[in-house]
Formats: sequence, structure tokens, C-alpha cells
Amino acid sequence: MLTTVKDIISENKVNDIKTLELVFKNEEDYKSFQYIPGQFAEISLIGKGECPIGIASSPTEVGSIMFTIKKMGTVTSGFHNCEVGDTVGLRGPCGNGWPIEEMKGKNIVVIGGGFAFSTLRSLIIYILDDKHRKDYKNITVVYGNRDSGEVLYQPDLEDWKKRDDINVILTIDREEEGWTDKVGFVAPVVKEVAPSPENAIAVVCGPPIMIKTTIAVLEELKFKDEQILNSLEMRMKCGIGKCGRCNIGNKFVCVDGPVFSLAELKEMPSEY
Repeated sequence: MLTTVKDIISENKVNDIKTLELVFKNEEDYKSFQYIPGQFAEISLIGKGECPIGIASSPTEVGSIMFTIKKMGTVTSGFHNCEVGDTVGLRGPCGNGWPIEEMKGKNIVVIGGGFAFSTLRSLIIYILDDKHRKDYKNITVVYGNRDSGEVLYQPDLEDWKKRDDINVILTIDREEEGWTDKVGFVAPVVKEVAPSPENAIAVVCGPPIMIKTTIAVLEELKFKDEQILNSLEMRMKCGIGKCGRCNIGNKFVCVDGPVFSLAELKEMPSEY
């Protein structure tokens, strides 16, 4: 599928994280690209290659699709050099996504770190949509970054903070002049917030160390393994389970994931 770059948003102060908004060149491609929050796609540039990126937009945001990309190598640098009007290839959607049907009727605890917040943004936007908000109960969001200049999606966060049906807690690693939210790593802040495990699902996405320390806190708070969902986005590769680079034991993150419950992860080799 071919898309066109509609808009480019620089998300952080050092300008190494950008969100690309894409529109499909073919209306039939747009109609056929049916996805849920938590899935990813392979996006490509001619002459550069392709890479797997989580979908940052929600299916409720009609007309376009968004990807938030950190500049890390040749392909991602190519996306950072894109201009409005450029052509981007798209393959997907891939993976299983967040289990939005199973999460209905539950309190949702969203825990994210750094630029891995993209598919969590997708989930939150989806749940907060007028058509879906009644299907879910309380929403608690804990989102951490190294410093204030790394906080993504600031207009969205400001909008969410104004609502009375979602509790947003932001934190940065160290104190900073002018910062009025929490200070500290994500896991200790989750412990301080102490979300109840009663009728709840916790979704976690971030750096590996953040996932592991946060899981430990959630277990301490009496969340059961089945109540803790993790996205192993860092293991995504070809999208179809053929290259063999995403497997953990007999599971292929690109196909069986990237979303796994802690119960599933405990049955797999501890490579995540």
C-alpha cells in the first residue's frame, strides 16, 4: 500500500522523535486497513528499506494513520528527512494488539515509558471516544520520561488532564525547574499511586528494565499474571514470523504478539 505524508510533528526538544501522519493514496487500501490499538505496521521508503513501527493513531481517528518514529538508524533517519507530500510504503496491520474486547467492563491502568507510549496513546484515544467510553470503567495513566523535553503527545495529555473520567500521572527521572508533576522512575510512582487490582487490567509498554520493575510492583499490588499485559515492541521484526529474529521460545512476537499477558510470558524463556 502507498501513502502520502500529510503532516510531520516534532515530538521532543532534541528533535529525534517525530510523528508522521499518513493518508492512503488509494481509498480501497484505506478501507481495507482495519486495525486495533496495539498493532504495528511495516513502513518503508524506496531506497532505504522498511521497519516495524507501532501505530500511534486510533481507529477512531478517521482519514489518516500516525506513526511516531525515533531516529536510530538509516531507515528511521530517512523518515526524519521526509517532507509533506512524500510517498511512504505501508504493510500491515501486523500483530495481535491490545485485547480491547476482553478489557470491556474493566478498570484500565495504562503504564508507559519514553517513546514506547505510542500504542498506549492509540488505546487511550480509542477508549475515550464517545462510542467506546461507556464500555470501560476508570482509566489511570502513568507515563514516565527522562526529562520534560521527552514527553510526547503534549496536546493530548493536556486534553486528558482536563477530563474527569481519566487520571493522568506524569513523571520524569529527576527534578527540573518548572516541573510540577511527579519526579521518579515509573515503577516507584506506580507503587505510590497504588492502583487497585480489583476488576482491573494493567497494560505496560516501555524499555525492558521499566517493564520488569513495573511488573514487580504490580505483582506486589496483587495484580494476577492474567491482569498484566505487556507489549514487546522492541522484538518486532518482519511482521510475518518468517525472518526468525523475533522468536522467544516457540512464540513469534510479530505474529503471536507483540502483546502478551504476564501469564504467557512466564511460560516463555526469560529473553524479553
